[in-house]
Amino acid sequence: MTTSPLVSTQWLEDNLKTPDVVVVDGSLFLPQMGRDAEAEYLEAHIPGAVRFDIEDISDPKSDLPHTLPEPHLFASKMRKLGIGDGQTIVVYDGIGLWSAPRVWWMFKVMGVKDVHVLNGGMPKWKAEGRPLEDGPVRRPERHFTARLNRGAVTSFDSLRKIIASGDRQIVDARSSERFSGSVPEPRPGMRSGHMPGAKNVPVMDLMRDDGSLKDETTLRAQFSEAGVDISKPVTTTCGSGVTAAALTLALTSLGATDLTLYDGSWSEWGSRQDTEVVAGS
Repeated sequence: MTTSPLVSTQWLEDNLKTPDVVVVDGSLFLPQMGRDAEAEYLEAHIPGAVRFDIEDISDPKSDLPHTLPEPHLFASKMRKLGIGDGQTIVVYDGIGLWSAPRVWWMFKVMGVKDVHVLNGGMPKWKAEGRPLEDGPVRRPERHFTARLNRGAVTSFDSLRKIIASGDRQIVDARSSERFSGSVPEPRPGMRSGHMPGAKNVPVMDLMRDDGSLKDETTLRAQFSEAGVDISKPVTTTCGSGVTAAALTLALTSLGATDLTLYDGSWSEWGSRQDTEVVAGS
């Protein structure tokens, strides 16, 4: 199996019936997108795909949206989905590289080695006329061992130290307008702008028109133009911790290894009154 974080649509179609290859629909849409991830899954999904609901598989004790659950809860949810140890997991979403990387990242920080994102997701799969099915999918329960790598998850206090020390780069996946503070945040009660010292690489700029990840040369140029040195430590962030993982995936594809993700992201930082917020690019 490839060590790349991505697999192609052709690879997945060739391996749909391979034992222990599990396909996961990890779609999550913003309210303003006007899309229903559950309804779209039931109407059409890749054959055999189970539905990974990021909203449901999150920390029920947190006031922040879809934060990482504790390992025992994650393991319980995966067992009920029929996802377990020793499997090859392939995640996709309905935009391409939007929320699937978040699911990929969740599996990675829970200790799963063999997990990948379908390059291009459902848009590319559909455009190529590949097989689909409808209705729910039930898999037999399977034991899942969760070993949380807490070092890959940046907390609020850790981010404050990062900003104070400057020992890690902060890269924000939100749109340039949200990053600069020229438009209001979609969630009420949040200030507009970004964290001190943060760089901006919008998640939508990572994708081609078909939803797949841009080529290595283009990605390297984009990060460089944003002032990001991929050979140095990076902490990714976004609005609520979802699309930050797309930056993590893109950086991983370029060979970056010292990566963490700020799970609270702007939902936490921008809603507090004791944080510094910078406006402008």
